[in-house]
Amino acid sequence: MFPSASRRVGVDPLAQAVRRALGLAALGSLVLGSPTLLAQEAASAEELETVTVEAEALSLVTEGADDYRVAQTSTATRLDLTPRETPQSVSTVTQAQIDDFNLDTINDVLESTPGVTVERVETDRTYYSSRGFEISNLQVDGLRLPMPYNNVHGDIDTAVYDRVEVVRGATGLMSGSGNPAATVNFVRKRPTATPHASVTGSLGSDDHRRLALDVSGPLDDEGRVRGRLVAAGQDSDSYLDRLHRERGVLFGVLEADLTDSTQLALGHTWQQNDTDGNMWGALPLYDSAGNSTDYDRSTSSAPDWSYWNTETQRSFVELTQRLSNDWSLKGTVTHLDMISDGEMLYIGNVPDASTGNIPATYLNADGDPVNSMLVSQYDRHLEQWVADIHAKGDVNLFGRNHQLVLGTDWSQSRNQQVSLYGDAPDEIPDLDGWDGGYPQSGSWYSDPDWTGDATIKERSVYGAGNLDLADRWTLVTGARVSWLDTVGEQYGSSQDTTLDYELTPYAGLIYDVTDRASLYASYTEIFNPQTEMDRSGQYLDPIEGASYEMGLKADVFDGGADAALAVFRTEQNNVAQVIDNIGGRDVYAGADGITSEGVEVTLAGELAPGWQASAGYTYLDIEDADGEATNTYIPRHLVRATTSYRPASLAALKVGARLRWQDDIERERDNADGKTRQDAYALVDLMASYDFSDSLTGSLNVNNVTDEKYLTSLKWDQGFYGAPRHVMANLTWTY
Repeated sequence: MFPSASRRVGVDPLAQAVRRALGLAALGSLVLGSPTLLAQEAASAEELETVTVEAEALSLVTEGADDYRVAQTSTATRLDLTPRETPQSVSTVTQAQIDDFNLDTINDVLESTPGVTVERVETDRTYYSSRGFEISNLQVDGLRLPMPYNNVHGDIDTAVYDRVEVVRGATGLMSGSGNPAATVNFVRKRPTATPHASVTGSLGSDDHRRLALDVSGPLDDEGRVRGRLVAAGQDSDSYLDRLHRERGVLFGVLEADLTDSTQLALGHTWQQNDTDGNMWGALPLYDSAGNSTDYDRSTSSAPDWSYWNTETQRSFVELTQRLSNDWSLKGTVTHLDMISDGEMLYIGNVPDASTGNIPATYLNADGDPVNSMLVSQYDRHLEQWVADIHAKGDVNLFGRNHQLVLGTDWSQSRNQQVSLYGDAPDEIPDLDGWDGGYPQSGSWYSDPDWTGDATIKERSVYGAGNLDLADRWTLVTGARVSWLDTVGEQYGSSQDTTLDYELTPYAGLIYDVTDRASLYASYTEIFNPQTEMDRSGQYLDPIEGASYEMGLKADVFDGGADAALAVFRTEQNNVAQVIDNIGGRDVYAGADGITSEGVEVTLAGELAPGWQASAGYTYLDIEDADGEATNTYIPRHLVRATTSYRPASLAALKVGARLRWQDDIERERDNADGKTRQDAYALVDLMASYDFSDSLTGSLNVNNVTDEKYLTSLKWDQGFYGAPRHVMANLTWTY
């Protein structure tokens, strides 16, 4: 049922992915180079009968263009709306941004997204936050993706995705809950109507090597069957001592026009993440006297034998049927299977102020001996099924046209895990000079300290409408009714829970001030089941509250860009807050009266011919019921900006820059008086690319050009430093 706790020995994921990719690319080249298709490509349009299926599109494809914005999105409501028609803050990281700045992982993408912070608490576990709270709503192609523990294991590769759409604020209509942080929608690449192929090779600092292949096009003479194959392999060391990562990705998708009105799509994604020298927890940020440790950036708390491997398989099938009167019916089923295993060491103590060494045990404030270091073997198996069916179309009432969507979805997530702990017997010398040598012995482990096998089932019905009320007035409204059942056990406690008929309403009113500017206001209630556990191991009760947003949106720069100003406020009760850590497991309690409010300003699109930009500024204020600042590890001021320019006089050249700035953050120390603080910092990345021909492009990226030293997160009482200045060179061939 579980993978072996011993380290799996297998094929190098880079070699494995490349081997698979080469075979697939060879198959693709046969398809793309077949005489029939070459003749088809050369034929005139008059000689071909075009077959078009008007299947639902989540939004427009961004690959193949320099655009830093999209014309349409449906992440918030599943209605096909422009950003100005969506009564919430919306940002999209397009394929051009991903390519320009080598955003190879979802972490890289979200670090470029306005209003989002990426909490890199460990080398292989990441949390995301927006508007003061953890992001727990993820989607793939608009289909909600249950997210146990609100974190991501390993790096999710972006080779599979055309773009990433982020709607900030509560989107309970589509996500099944009203989490007020944000919803992140990963939109997959799909087969192209014409033959396409590309190969990209990358070399960079820390012995970084990456190869990505992408083959797409029609598979028959009429173009009624289309396919796409994407493969990527990556192998790299790190600026962190002993850290080494290998990643392999393979994605295949087929589309078939079964009739002129029916389309079937099948797809599968495989990803393997293998990490050696990974940290469980991170570095102590202060010593026993409360002095800041200020380690070198390369310092790691990982022993040389630590590892964490994760394999993910994700499959989907979808059927779209065009109905009469501009209506369509779409059904989707997706399956996720993720297996991970690792062996790691956790440092729960601080260094001795006089020696810099970390003792194996210490005395806490009560005088009781406490283990400061643990070794652990950890296995996890997560399996998910998600199904959705909905109808969408237009209706004409009272002389006006309205868009409606009606649907139902169902999901089941089974999370199985085994944790074996042992006491670490020896102290660790000063981490700055430590080579990672530490005893490793399976005899440390006894019977499983923690086991878990819990299944969460959710089902819901939903409906939404984009209602044309009157000239210049539009109402976007809807509601979702949800049922949730949890059975099983986690960490020794029953997880049996039942929630029935939970209603999540949504409403947004839009007034077109001019043909290019609109005022809007939106409201939704918050209902968000939590997977955080209290001291007894029970899940906390759901978060409840309300979220409000109002603002102004406009088409600017002659309609080439979208600008928005938003003011938001969120009121929540029973929000999970960390109060303790037991055996490496965070313990939470629900806090009432947490209020988040702030302002966001965003701009995305073409500001002048050849000049693309996406930028956002966020001001945030978070307080508890007593009016005191809370979640202080989240910055109160945040800037995210990317820009590129292609001069008309030298169209082969593109230059660009990316800025990530945040103000200072802090947190109360767990094992000493005082606070740990990270001062405000700015990270500046530069890029340049040149088209040597229609099919060959070279590019160079320099990240953190000022060589800023900074902590990646203060969400926990530990942390580690971000990457110093590093360089990446890329060469892309395109057919």
